[in-house]
Formats: sequence, structure tokens, C-alpha cells
Amino acid sequence: MEVLTLLLQICVGLLILMFLVVIHELGHAIVARRNGIKVEEFGIGFPPKFASRRLKSGILLSLNWLPLGGFVKMQGENDAANKKGDYGASSLWVKTKVLLAGVTMNWLFAILALTALALIGFPKVLPNQFTVPSDTREVTTALKVTFVGRGSPAEKIGLKVNDKIISVDGKKILKSDDLVQATSAKQGKKISVKYSRDGQTYTVFVQLRYKPSKTQGALGVAASTQTLRYSTWSAPIVGIGTTVQFSMATLRGLGDLVGNLTHGLATQLSGDKKEREKGSQEISAAGNSVGGPLSIVGVFFPAAQNAGASTLLFLTAIISLTLAVMNILPIPALDGGRLALTYLFRVIKRPLTKDLEEAIVGYSFMALMILVVIITVADVFKIQSL
Repeated sequence: MEVLTLLLQICVGLLILMFLVVIHELGHAIVARRNGIKVEEFGIGFPPKFASRRLKSGILLSLNWLPLGGFVKMQGENDAANKKGDYGASSLWVKTKVLLAGVTMNWLFAILALTALALIGFPKVLPNQFTVPSDTREVTTALKVTFVGRGSPAEKIGLKVNDKIISVDGKKILKSDDLVQATSAKQGKKISVKYSRDGQTYTVFVQLRYKPSKTQGALGVAASTQTLRYSTWSAPIVGIGTTVQFSMATLRGLGDLVGNLTHGLATQLSGDKKEREKGSQEISAAGNSVGGPLSIVGVFFPAAQNAGASTLLFLTAIISLTLAVMNILPIPALDGGRLALTYLFRVIKRPLTKDLEEAIVGYSFMALMILVVIITVADVFKIQSL
């Protein structure tokens, strides 16, 4: 059963990631065609090719075996190409529009998704999260079980994820702190737990742990409430505002990551033992804050299963705007990097030859793939340590 669940997690995660990359590439293709650039192929997934079909527009639509995203192939993609219909032959303004079209599509999807969430219930995850106060209604959900420890007292009495805890030993429970205090005060004793599941209410008795470790707890569950915000006419404003806010938070997070990593490496080189230990902690913190493909796909299915479609939509929106932010960074293998490279060579008034461009982008892409592999390996160790 666990193997099937893991496979389902991977499939759901990959499908959503592939969807987000495909709409990104679709942005490139649409803007390229509208500006006279010939689009030769639009691929869903990466080769080897599974099937393909030539559309009336002349574009080869291909379906490929590796479900890791998608791609668009334009005629004359290098900056030095000069034939009619070549990407390279277009103006600097057209190249700018084409390269920014992908991230624009990801941001637009995030705006639409977050607008929908503002209507159906937007989870509050930031203390100062953007909203329009005059058109905002807040609802806090009941305390819901999010984790049940193996072999715990909670598992023995049949508590399951998504059960709503009502009271413990007759004391009403409204938030997670109430649950911790109520169970900690009765360690080692037999108490009553009242909870609801699928509209039915149950009362059971459980023997709590005596002096449990900090990671276990007396009952052996994790539970949380969720604050949802509802908007009406201001939903599109909330969608735009939160997209900007979360994008800025992502940029700040990336800045903190680079800062911790750089400072950690610098202090590691110092001769002081305490400084080296501090540097190791900063590098470790930077590493723990990074999630690769396994971490990303791993959150989708549990979110849909445990918290509903709205949480899945929220996570998809966050991943979409994260893809936009990442792709706009000045890394040559990414859209922002290619654009920066094009502008740089215009400023220094030197031709960006095909060989030079391919070398810069190629080495940059190789470094990016090495980084992805390292992060993926780190993901595996994180999973094994859970």
C-alpha cells in the first residue's frame, strides 16, 4: 500500500510540474509566432519521442517519454542567426518579449489560481498576508489531526489523519497549544478523547505516554487549525497582491540561501574552531532549506489527500510563481540569463556568436544539472531519515 501511495505521489507531482512547465513553454511559442518567428516543434515531456503529429500551422507537436516538463524549438534559436523566421534575426524588443513570455504565463496562472482561492477560501500562511480588509471574512477551521505516530497511543485508539479533535478529558480543544497542554498535564494517565470523523462523533479512552521524548508527545499526534480568508469583489486584487507578495518572499528566501551558503563557506576557511562550527551550521541550514524534485512531488498528493483540493491548488500556484522567479534570474541556462547575455553583448557591442553562446549556455546548464543531482541526492537522505 505504501508503494502505491508513493507512486501516486510521484505521478500527481510530475503531472502538475509538467503542466506548469508546458504553460511556460506555451508562452514562448505564442509570442514567438505572433512576432514572425517560426516555431518548429512543441514538445510535451522530453525525448525519446513517443508520438508526434504535424499541425496545420506547421508545428510538430510531440509527446515524449520523460515526463519532466516540455520544450519549444524555434528556428535559428542562437542570437547570431539571421534568416527570415529565425529567433536570432528578430529585434531586441521581440527577443525580450519571447524570453519573458514563459515567466509571464507562470505568473498569470498563479494570479488566476490565487484569485480562485480568494473566492473559495485562501489559507493564511504569512502574518502580514495581503488582503482587502473591507472585503475579507476569516474562518478558523476545527483542530484537525495531520499526523499519527506509529505505535503511539493515538494509533492504538484508532485516531486517523483528518479527524477533528473536540475535547480531551472533558476540556474543549480549539487549537494545537490546547491539545499539547491538556495531554502534557495528564501524562501516564487514562483520559477521554472526543473527536469527529465524517460527521460522526466518537469518545474513546486512551492511556497517555509517561514522560515522552520531545519529538513524540504524550498522545502521539500532530494537529493544526487553518485560517481561511474569503473575498468577493476583491478576489482579483487579492490574487495579484499575493502573487507579488509571495514572489518577493521567494526572492528574499533565495537571497538568504545564498547569503548563508556564502558566509558559511567563508567562515569554514577561517582558522577558529568556533567559527568553523558556525559555518557548518549555516551551510547545513542552507542545505535543509533547499528542496529538489523529490521534495516537490512529495508534497502534492499528501496535500490533496489530507487537506483538500484547495491546498493542492495553493501549492500549485506557489510552485508556478517560484518557477517564474527562478527563470528570471540571470543564470545563462534560464530565460533571465539568456536575456541578460543578449543585453550584455549589445552593451559591449560585440557579436554573440553561435559557438560562444552555446558554450556559455551549455556549461551553465551542466552546472545547473549537477546542482539538481546534488539536491536530489540530499532529498533521498532527507526521506530516509524521516
